[in-house]
Amino acid sequence: MTHLTEARHHLTRELLPFWTARCRDMVNGGFITHFDKNGNDSGEDEKSLIAQTRCLYTFASAHRAGYGDGELAEFARHGADYLLSRMWDEEHGGFYWMTNRRGEVVNDQKIVYGQSFAIYSLSEYTLATGDPRGLEYASRTFDLLQKHAADTQYGGYFEMFWRDWTLKGPGPAGGDRKTLDVHMHLMEAYTTLYEASRLPLHRRKLQEVIGILLNKVLHPEYGTGIPQFWADWRVAPQIKFDVIWGWDRFTEDGVKREAEDNTSYGHNTEFAWLLLHALETLGMPLDDYREALRKPLEHAADFGIDEEYGGVFVEGSHAGTVYDREKEFWQQAEALIGFLDGYRLFGDEKYMHAYDRVHRFVFDKMINRPVGEWWPLMTRQGEPIWTHMSHSWKINYHTVRSMVQSIRRLEQLAARSIPAARS
Repeated sequence: MTHLTEARHHLTRELLPFWTARCRDMVNGGFITHFDKNGNDSGEDEKSLIAQTRCLYTFASAHRAGYGDGELAEFARHGADYLLSRMWDEEHGGFYWMTNRRGEVVNDQKIVYGQSFAIYSLSEYTLATGDPRGLEYASRTFDLLQKHAADTQYGGYFEMFWRDWTLKGPGPAGGDRKTLDVHMHLMEAYTTLYEASRLPLHRRKLQEVIGILLNKVLHPEYGTGIPQFWADWRVAPQIKFDVIWGWDRFTEDGVKREAEDNTSYGHNTEFAWLLLHALETLGMPLDDYREALRKPLEHAADFGIDEEYGGVFVEGSHAGTVYDREKEFWQQAEALIGFLDGYRLFGDEKYMHAYDRVHRFVFDKMINRPVGEWWPLMTRQGEPIWTHMSHSWKINYHTVRSMVQSIRRLEQLAARSIPAARS
């Protein structure tokens, strides 16, 4: 089968059916997001902001892309109802970080990572369904970030707040740090917000966060992403926060190995395609950003691809040394989109080769075929290390989005290769 045929089959016959068959909570609202290796509910009593918003985004975006015959719009509406009725803070504004399954708040902190996904998913929801509530609450959340989180001295955004938007303390509390992750996802969120609203303010703030990423977050020589910074944008050792996202591997003291010289191949490919999408949404000239787009993609293609076993490694140094040769699901997902964009934009066969190496690893090893979702973490050779199909940090956002976006790009490339019909 071709890449395109495999991707279409996986998305429509395996991946989306996995989620539509089991994730909608018809008793308490929202989505059940914790499933074991067999696709069974593993029973964790939590509904996190990040998992609820990512599920909402997934169903809204897949519906908008033309999948599901209308069913996915109903799933999205179901998720929006829960998000707005149970996770929005009526007193202080913004979304709580965590509820239990019944919808009772168990962590009321305001974490900008989660707020960014609320903006992203709710904007996508309005674009997909026309429900004005999505854009209304996305805009309200955006306004709260400008009021409480924007750093008017050094630029960018603080990221960790208590319920009333009081900045948290230093160190693991995270109040003195800024991250690539949050600012990249704010670019992603503001792109979709601007697409939905077309407001000049949303456009300006999107351009502003792009400037922060290009001028502060990317390595000045290699163009690769630097994970963590102090408030004034000096590079900071990468530490584990009290409220974490993802399951990155840290030492016992909570500081990552090679903390000031590591870059993620997944983040670099994800950043590149999200930047390209933002520029296209803004109508900006791509020629002005070619190096910013090329460098992180080239770094991932040159150093991150496993030529022996396929797939993309986790991370390495900015200069090229690979540190972590395991294979994470989300890095494979983002690399698929990024490398296709690299090939579309630059026409260099190295990107199509890199795409093929990741595609084959995913389709031959990473998909848990009996249930249809992806293994979260594998050895370099492709043996599962972690075996859950979903929890708050491993959800459908990366996998479904990767297939929707890859199919779109593969279709465009296929159309390019068809000679024009003669009259």
